[in-house]
Amino acid sequence: MTSKQRAYLKGLANPLEPIFQIGKASLTPENIEAIDKALEKRELIKISVLKNCQDEPKELAGVLAERTQSQIVSVIGKKITLYKKSKKNPKIEI
Repeated sequence: MTSKQRAYLKGLANPLEPIFQIGKASLTPENIEAIDKALEKRELIKISVLKNCQDEPKELAGVLAERTQSQIVSVIGKKITLYKKSKKNPKIEI
């Protein structure tokens, strides 16, 4: 992903609210599966890492991107933004 593509996706993600929260239990297989399904449907999502989570947001973003075959758009503070082009119904053109 180029820096222009990343900047474009950041702009699209700016008004979005986080749809998942990662807390004390960190990443579970159920979380990853739900995030993968949300990425297929929405393509661009935000995830919030709660204060009681022991893991670093950048590490979590890397693991999530690897397991869902998505791309990290940004990690700002405790917010992770991921992008994955939908196989069935692509909406975002980059």
